Parts: sequence; C-alpha cells; structure tokens
Amino acid sequence: MHGRVKIKSTAQQEEEKRKEREKKLKIYVAARDACFSKRKEGIWDDEALQLTQQLLSSNPDFATLWNYRREILMHIETVKDEDEVQKVYEAELSFLESCLKVNPKSYGSWHHRGWVSARLPRPDWARELSLCDRCLSLDDRNFHCWDYRRMVVKMSGVPVDQELGFTDRLIGSNFSNYSSWHYRSTLLPLLHPESPEPPSPCREPPHSSPPPSPQTHSHRVCEEQLLKEYELVQNAFFTDPNDQSAWFYYRWLLGRAEREEMISCVYVSRDEERVAVAFSRPVNAKSVGLLLVLDGQPQRVEWRSVHPCFKHSPVWICDLPPGTISDITNEHNLTVHWTEKHTHRDCALYTGRTESWCRDSATDQELFRSELSVEKTSVLQSELQSCNQLQELEPLNKWCLLTIILLMRALDPLGYEKETLAHFQTLKEVDSMRSAYYSDLCSKFMIENTILKMEYAEVRVFSISDKKLTTLCHLDQLLLVTHINLSSNQLQRLPPQFAMLQCLEVLEADNNSIENLEGVYHLPKLEEVLLKNNKISTLAALQPLASCPKLKRLDLRGNPVTQTANVEAELAELLPSVTDLLL
Repeated sequence: MHGRVKIKSTAQQEEEKRKEREKKLKIYVAARDACFSKRKEGIWDDEALQLTQQLLSSNPDFATLWNYRREILMHIETVKDEDEVQKVYEAELSFLESCLKVNPKSYGSWHHRGWVSARLPRPDWARELSLCDRCLSLDDRNFHCWDYRRMVVKMSGVPVDQELGFTDRLIGSNFSNYSSWHYRSTLLPLLHPESPEPPSPCREPPHSSPPPSPQTHSHRVCEEQLLKEYELVQNAFFTDPNDQSAWFYYRWLLGRAEREEMISCVYVSRDEERVAVAFSRPVNAKSVGLLLVLDGQPQRVEWRSVHPCFKHSPVWICDLPPGTISDITNEHNLTVHWTEKHTHRDCALYTGRTESWCRDSATDQELFRSELSVEKTSVLQSELQSCNQLQELEPLNKWCLLTIILLMRALDPLGYEKETLAHFQTLKEVDSMRSAYYSDLCSKFMIENTILKMEYAEVRVFSISDKKLTTLCHLDQLLLVTHINLSSNQLQRLPPQFAMLQCLEVLEADNNSIENLEGVYHLPKLEEVLLKNNKISTLAALQPLASCPKLKRLDLRGNPVTQTANVEAELAELLPSVTDLLL
C-alpha cells in the first residue's frame, strides 16, 4: 500500500466542502454586518472602504454596498485635495475591473464605473474606450458594456465617424453582431442625415430652432449612404441567410420616414354642427393647445376623443353651439390651430353645402410608399432581384421571404399585390408558429392598398371584402368614408378605433366571426348595419349600437343572439330607432 494516494470518499469530500463554505459564509456575514453597522453610525473611513471592497470582490451585485461605497467616496472628496481624489478614483477603476472579471454583466459594477468616471477630476476616456473594446471582443452582445460605451462617447466627444468605423470592424468580424447593427442605425442619421423637407404650407415657423440631437433627429439617412448600406447588409445575409441580425437591420433601412407632426384633416358638418380633426399621430387634444377659430372668432368648445377608452387619439371631435353653422345660406371659414406644433389647417363651408373638409390624402403624405428617385428605384430593383435569387437557393428562408415582401412594398405596393399575397401564404406554411402575425401584417398591407385605390378613384366607399382580413388598421385614414364593406373576412371584433369613421352611413360586415361591436360608438350618420352570419351571442354585445342616433336597418340573421328568448322585443327597447330589423 506504500506510495499509493489515499482517495477520499465522496461523503468526505462533500463534508469538507460544506465546512469550507460555512467558514467563508461566517467571514462574509461578519464583514457585511460590520459594513451595515458602520453605515448606520455614519462612519466613512478607510476600513469601511476596505470592507466593502472585500465583499464586492466576491459578490459584485450587492447594490446596498455599492451605495455605501459611493457615500464613502463622496466623503473623501470633501477631505482630500484634487490629486488625492484622482488617485482614489483611479484605484477604484482598477478595483472595478477586477469585479467585471468576476461578472462581466454586473449591473452594479457598470453603474458604479459610470458614476466614478463622471466624478473623476481628470478622466482618461481613451482608457475607458479601450476597456469597452476588450470587453466587447470577449462578448460583443454585452449590453451593459454597450450602454457604458455610449456614455463614454457622449462625455468624451468621440466623433461619430470614429464610432461608425468601430461598428464596421465589429460587423466585419461577426455579421451576427446585432448590437453593432443597432448602434450603426443610431449613428448613420447623425453622420449622413436626410436633407430636410421644405416646410408644409400650413406650418408656422417656430420662434427658434434647436440644434439637432439624437433625441430630436429624423432618424432617416441620406440616399447616397443608404445605397451603400444596402450593399453592406446584402453581403451579410448572403453569407448567413438564417442569421436574423442583418435582416432586422435591412428592415430598418427599408423603413418609412417618420411622419411630420401635423393636422392631416379637418371635417365640418352642418347637420351635426360638429368638427372633427385628424392628426398625423395620436395626441391628447386637451393638453396640446388646440384652438378652433370660426369666422375670425375663437370658439369655446370641448374637445373629446371618438371613444372614451382613448386619452390619446389621432381623431378628435367637438360640437359647436346650436345654430352656429346650421343655416345653409351662410358661408363659414374655420381654422384649427395646433399651437404646440405651430401648425394649423383651414376649412371653408360654402353656401348650400352640408359638409366640407380639407385634408392631405395618404398619397400626398406618402404614408404607404415613398416617391423614389430613379437611382434608388434602380438599386431596390437590383436588391429585389438578389433576394429572389437567394430565395431560389433558400426557398424556406422566412427572413428572405419577408424582405422580398418589404422590397415590393417599397417599389410598387399595388403592382406587386398578387406576388405579395403568394409570399405571405408561403410564410405561413414555413413559419406556422407565427402565422397569426403574418395574417395581421398581410391584413395591414391589404388595407393600405385599398386606401390607395380608394383615393385614386376619388370615392368615399371603402370595399375590402373576401381578403381574409384578421385585423383592422389605419382607421384614422377613413374619417370621410360613408360606406364600408368588410364582408367575408376573418374579423372577430370592430375595435374602438372604428369610432373614427365619423361620416359612416352604411356598414357591411356579413360572414365574419365578429363577437364585439365596441367600436360602433356614437357614429352620428350611421343608418345601416349588416352583420349576417357572425358570432354575436348576447344583447350586451349590441349595446354600442344604441349610441348611433340615426340607425334604421339592422341585419342579424345567422347570429346566435337571434335564438335568445324575446329577442325582438328586447332589441326594440334597446334600439328604438331601428325600423327594419332582420332576424
């Protein structure tokens, strides 16, 4: 047996480990209690600094200890000169590096490093950038480090082009670096901004123009740089078609410009003596400074959203005092001022007219497609060809299919409608887990196309039947529509946004799966509602119709509610204005 190492049993090893852990825990708890005691007594000495360092070296995620440590350091600032404070904070940075080695994603360590760097009398930002480079070379998706780097760049004034070059290097070494692609998307608009558009004729110049910043920038890139970006990202997704990082960046490049904040439509009705205002984004009219001027006189009116569930809405309405505009022999001029955004819109109600409006159409606003230059059109056509080639090689690649759809939307949404529908069908088959998302996105695109067709035809009828719609969107664009046909789709509800259709007279929604009519709320002109073969099962679901004062015809055939006892009498009581009820 001589010369042979005695092997300890598993039980012996576990017991020794347990004793070792208990020993370390006692030391840790004693140090922790000592720190808490010192903090309670308001002691900020070197011993407390050493105790917190001892504890945080083994557990850098103890937020209370970091707070105590900051209190100690702030005390040191009051009792030592600048050079001594500089040395203390430099030592603190070295200590923090050791903490980051224990846990490179420690919230407390990165937050404390940012705090120290901001208070350092003579910060060495080059050292901090170098630290970020090292950390990101080990883990290029460490979002703590990315956040810290952005702070360092801001504090030190690193040029934007230098940071863009940094993303070039990271993307060049790893196309799958989503963080680098995202960072690139924040830098490009600053370095290569899109030329500002000429101001809207309805826009009043502000008193002063603040300089652009990352928070106020338009987030759009000039066309010349955009074309270069297409080439870069194409190299990435051809290298690895299944990596989503480059595809997401490509979707950002194809994204639409942010809409100008403006009043997009003003509508006035003599019969209801009502004004409706549509905005380019949801707003709270009660807090943005909305002023109605009628024939040169400011009016005291109460603005309200079209549905009580909205505090912010793209469409707001108000009622004028009785008799204000009801006389059809009089002409009136209205102006709605949005004082917060220094913009306004005028609307004239002429003699003999019962209604009037002034608006920018979806085509004028380029909501659903942008007017492309010849060069950009040529490049996007080339991109589409490249993606089609990739799709032939990778027929089941969902990212490629979705990008082809987006390219088609950017180039010619109406011309590519048939191909777009076919690609959506393929997407639902190859990525069945997200089929509902694709159905909703397809519905959105079909609604956009139908709005464009309606406006090209210059009619107020919106017909989109038998398109397999699963959701409704862009309803603020339908403010002036008088007749809507949603029949033979897959809709389950008419959402609150449906109340934006303030001019609607006829609603056709036969052969859907509608259970909820929440959005058919206070539609002042609605006369006819056709809901044959839906899934309305209770009288309560029909309650919103009671708020529509001109409703005369209602078709509920094929709905479960028709089997309810005494349904006809109940409906007569609920909807006394209805004279033509089909059950």
